[in-house]
Amino acid sequence: MNIKKLQSTLEGSQAYLVTSPENRRYLTGFASSDGYLLVTKNESVFLTDSRYIEAAQREASGCSEIALLTSFSNQLPEYIKKLGISKIFTEARRLSVAEFKTIEKTLPCECAAEAADEALTSLRRSKNESEKQLILKAQAIAEKAFDHILGVISEGVTEREIALALDFFMLKNGAECVSFETIAVSGKNSSMPHGVPGEKKIEKGDFVTMDFGAVVNGYHSDMTRTVAVGEVSSKQAEVYETVLTAQKKCLGVLRAGVECRFADAAARNVIENAGFGKYFGHGTGHGVGIEIHEEPRLSPKSSQILGIGDVVTVEPGIYIPSEFGVRIEDMAYITENGCENLTKSPKNLIIL
Repeated sequence: MNIKKLQSTLEGSQAYLVTSPENRRYLTGFASSDGYLLVTKNESVFLTDSRYIEAAQREASGCSEIALLTSFSNQLPEYIKKLGISKIFTEARRLSVAEFKTIEKTLPCECAAEAADEALTSLRRSKNESEKQLILKAQAIAEKAFDHILGVISEGVTEREIALALDFFMLKNGAECVSFETIAVSGKNSSMPHGVPGEKKIEKGDFVTMDFGAVVNGYHSDMTRTVAVGEVSSKQAEVYETVLTAQKKCLGVLRAGVECRFADAAARNVIENAGFGKYFGHGTGHGVGIEIHEEPRLSPKSSQILGIGDVVTVEPGIYIPSEFGVRIEDMAYITENGCENLTKSPKNLIIL
């Protein structure tokens, strides 16, 4: 199905050469660290090495031919000639300059940059129902992990122990892997949006921010929750409620046709009006799917327009250096008249 969609964007003797693992998986449903997918208007050839060939022949879908890759420099030119390809589009954004030059030198046809990136980005943005269901399955695992971790967090537990407990729970309960290196930071460390979990022990009065997700059949989930231990100060409570209000405000404006920068501004204005604008330095959200960071981007500089089927995170935050930080993140599925929130975990301030 996905290969046919890509083929519909080609004309005449044009072709795509798909080299990235993420896009090969999106198009064929088969995960591998090595291989080439050659897509013409009417044919699609998947070449992979001896580590994957048997599994690929059994699991890859939509391909006219699945062949053992023994020599890129010999086999690819043969297929170019056999299929009558005159121009090939590459994933230039995913290739090094050296890799592109090797392809350009090896293939007996015109090699163009970036068109494959643009076509695949456009195809991958809009998630169909089956893709949405996979994201929901991944998210359900993450939410169960969140429920579990609430019983683990206490004074004396380390950030690293929290991160490992989240990872282990997700892997034990159906995740093929975790979406990214789990973030679990506390106290002053929570002011670092992408802080690395360390040996710091949780203390009374700490905020604990956890950013994590699971992967199911290649599709990622992504969520962030900030909880408190023991008690919170009036400033902590104010910051938490400001972030929560900003997040809800953004979710409330999401729908097909809305500019991404407008969605970002909906959250950012709340934080700025509360006097915390200088403490919110990143974009409000990003697309999620086969990769943890996809298009579109909810940011002040984005000129993109939300479309039906986009899945985006909504994750405003306030990070006060040497004090604490708060981030709250849900995933939203964009519809014609609004959005469906794919994240069900509670967002009210939880004090453990």
